[in-house]
Amino acid sequence: MNLPDSIELPADLSSSQARARAALETLSREWSGADALSPAQWPPARVEMFVRVCAASDFVLEQAERDTHAFFELAASGDLDAGLGKGALRQALAERLQDCTSEDDLMQRLRRFRNRQQVRIIWRDISRQADLAETCRDLSELADACIDLAYQWLYRAGCTQMGTPIGRHGGQPQSMVVLGMGKLGAGELNLSSDIDLIFGYPEGGETEGVRRPLDNQEFFTRIGQKLIRALDATTVDGFVFRTDMRLRPYGSSGPLVYSFNALEQYYQDQGRDWERYAMIKARVVGGDSAAGKQLLDMLRPFVYRRYLDFSAIDALRTMKQLIQTEVRRKGMDENIKLGAGGIREVEFIAQAFQLIHGGRDLSLQQRPLLRVLETLEGQGYLPGAVVAELRDAYIFLRYTEHALQAIDDRQTQMLPTDEATRARVAFIMGFANWSAFHERLQQWRERVDWHFQQVIADPDEEDGELPEVAPGAEWAAVWDDALDADVASSQLGDAGFAEPDEVMQKLARLREGANVRAMQRIGRERLDAFMPRLLAAALEHEAPDRVIERLLPLVDAVVRRSAYLVLLTENPDALQRLITLCAASPWIASEIARFPILLDELLNEGRLFSPPMAPELAAELHERLVRIPEDDLEQQMEALRHFKLAHGLRVAASEIAGTLPLMKVSDYLTWLAEAILQQVLALAWRQVTARYGAPKRADGSVCELDFIIVGYGKVGGIELGHGSDLDLVFIHDGDPQAETDGARPIDGAQFFTRLGQRIIHLLTAQTVSGQLYEVDMRLRPSGAAGLLVSSAASYERYQQQDAWTWEHQALVRARVLVGCPRVTAMFEKVRAAVLSSVRDQAHLQQEVSEMRAKMRDNLGTRTTAAGTDPKAFDATAEFDLKQDAGGIVDIEFMVQYAALAWSHQSPELLRFTDNIRILDELGRTGRFRAEDVHLLQEAYKAYRSALHRQALQKQPGVVSGDMFHEERRGVVRIWRELGLT
Repeated sequence: MNLPDSIELPADLSSSQARARAALETLSREWSGADALSPAQWPPARVEMFVRVCAASDFVLEQAERDTHAFFELAASGDLDAGLGKGALRQALAERLQDCTSEDDLMQRLRRFRNRQQVRIIWRDISRQADLAETCRDLSELADACIDLAYQWLYRAGCTQMGTPIGRHGGQPQSMVVLGMGKLGAGELNLSSDIDLIFGYPEGGETEGVRRPLDNQEFFTRIGQKLIRALDATTVDGFVFRTDMRLRPYGSSGPLVYSFNALEQYYQDQGRDWERYAMIKARVVGGDSAAGKQLLDMLRPFVYRRYLDFSAIDALRTMKQLIQTEVRRKGMDENIKLGAGGIREVEFIAQAFQLIHGGRDLSLQQRPLLRVLETLEGQGYLPGAVVAELRDAYIFLRYTEHALQAIDDRQTQMLPTDEATRARVAFIMGFANWSAFHERLQQWRERVDWHFQQVIADPDEEDGELPEVAPGAEWAAVWDDALDADVASSQLGDAGFAEPDEVMQKLARLREGANVRAMQRIGRERLDAFMPRLLAAALEHEAPDRVIERLLPLVDAVVRRSAYLVLLTENPDALQRLITLCAASPWIASEIARFPILLDELLNEGRLFSPPMAPELAAELHERLVRIPEDDLEQQMEALRHFKLAHGLRVAASEIAGTLPLMKVSDYLTWLAEAILQQVLALAWRQVTARYGAPKRADGSVCELDFIIVGYGKVGGIELGHGSDLDLVFIHDGDPQAETDGARPIDGAQFFTRLGQRIIHLLTAQTVSGQLYEVDMRLRPSGAAGLLVSSAASYERYQQQDAWTWEHQALVRARVLVGCPRVTAMFEKVRAAVLSSVRDQAHLQQEVSEMRAKMRDNLGTRTTAAGTDPKAFDATAEFDLKQDAGGIVDIEFMVQYAALAWSHQSPELLRFTDNIRILDELGRTGRFRAEDVHLLQEAYKAYRSALHRQALQKQPGVVSGDMFHEERRGVVRIWRELGLT
């Protein structure tokens, strides 16, 4: 078909116009349906309108491209050109659902019907063939029809499956009532509005007609859940209406469905002012309409007081202040609903008069806003000029809202920032450009906001000035326990807390705890200023309950040092970082609660998420310590601990932020340990030599720190995790018999023993900042029965003559962490000689296998025989990441076995102490197949990554048995291929 060239659209819409023209050309060429529907039959005006509408709305164009036949049938039906009569939408949908056979079929038919009607409504709105009243009415009637007819279908199906619900007292069949709230209740839905619903049923009882009857509440809960799914779930056909149930009593934490008595009791006893405000627009939109009228009559006394309700004024002032607080939030200026002078402020003006006067003036007991404004003028509550401004502003704002949502059927009230979308909005609104439209919009918003400020104005407010409201001010009353428990709970629940009652209990325990009761006035003022901010900040996180659970112990820990509260109050970015880290990791939360000094680290984001490299770590720690007098041991120990805590936090923060991968996390934690050990060794050496003098070498010369600290296990393998202990061995090269040269001489053996003891004390002593590390010395020669510190000669002799195979396995992962370079070279020579000894391979296989079997028996998961039982792979089982078959220790043992078996032929296997690089060498030397090396490395990294996550969550190294199947089976296969059992 030939499109007319005369369509004049703004230049900014040229690309959208071109797309629409091209789409219609394509659809016309590919059309193979009935000629009566063909776009070739379209008059030029229809073609021009198609291009205009599709240039403005991607949604309409996408629907035309997605379901061409349905779109052309709609165009041919005449529904685009004329409004529908009352009840037409319901009748059309009822016909479509007549032969519906299943819930999935119901969902598909509802969505396709909704899409057809949405195209029709948007078309007529953009083309201004429909005014605002028609658009809102059609959308609301569409929602009514979808809700009620879906419910009726689901109810009939439910009665067949679960029995018919019968009232306990009346003995009559029961049907649910669906109340529509907000814009749906008022018949004012917008183009992409969600729907707020409340479900109720007349009375309790049980279902009849089935063998296993259900309680009526359970029956209607199931029906309600199915109804929400039928409307809200997104499928290939889209959705019908986004459904929000949070306006029901107790919000998301309350039952989905209430009996009438329960609803009446709730609102009578616990209903809050904001719920009165919301209930003004409640309307029966589905289910039993007669019962629904009865329910609304029951609730009317809660909404409308019989007397002139000046008691509502203070509550409305509070709501107004909350609105004023919210409009100041970042980004609200661009929100035409929630921002200053937006739709919500017009609604507030009208509903404030309804709440105050509606009990006596029945003419105000109505839902549509424009009719309420008309009544306010007619009854003399507002001057005609004010009503005219509010009405015209509201209509302009609602048209703007529809323009924003018509573009791609998206629920938004935010003004666009990109030029193309701005051009579309201006075009839909009938303006030549964005500037002209935006200028008019601002004029209307300024007038609305001015009128809003005049409504129930606080006499204490100065003319023209808004009161300063602190961040989180809406939570001050909750923290102060100034609200009824149900009101506070509802505010918390409505705001987003999943378990508001638990949050209230936690707040009460803090508020009533000994630490808070003992606070001085200034400290309590700081706490009262901080807590509302914390609640508000927690709600910006996806899991606010978790934030409160993990941060309140920290607050309790610092209330006696309230300067920390000031730090967080005055640094909202630091508070957000604290929330993010604590929500992600209970380990971090407990560390900061134990050591609040870590809060200082949150002030510098760049530093927090960028831990330094090894040389910078060592230099920074050295610089800190040189500022402390050498004789001030307490300060030195505190400095070491704070350094470790601070950098441990930075590593954990970087891991959570994703800026450090697993292998780098272990590198940094190992570098941190080495930097600390270097300073601890130096500090211990100074202290012991100051007391006893320096030890001697065998040749009589003075030792110059002829001492090394050897790391085994995780620290030796550069695989430290959060909270790992240190497996250490101490070796010296002094003369054990020669005496030191100090005023209180002792022999060399005693000196180095006391040096080792001093090192352990410095590392493990508990101070106000905790301890540096747990230290395990059991891998030294002869274990717990051996000397604390070995001479180089005795260490070599032990390894060559007395060490067990498992000790040689451990030696594979051993390396010098800090100490004398000369003694380090001696150790490395001994290690190489011991590990590269020729071994009987069969005997080695037996020794390694037996040791591994003992470990599995003692440490593996008992219920699955350490992961060897077939049920170990079930979801109900557990998999110990380290000790079970196919886990970390199996990989470590294979690497150690390979090093012991083949390093005499392949000395490259001794170059590194970490498993990943030893595996690289096993692949490079051909000892392991490349694919097996890759499998073992990836499995090892996956296991360790899971261990790190568990550690940050303060969980043991155990996961579900249905995890890591491929890795576990691959590891076990390679284990067996190596001849290990």
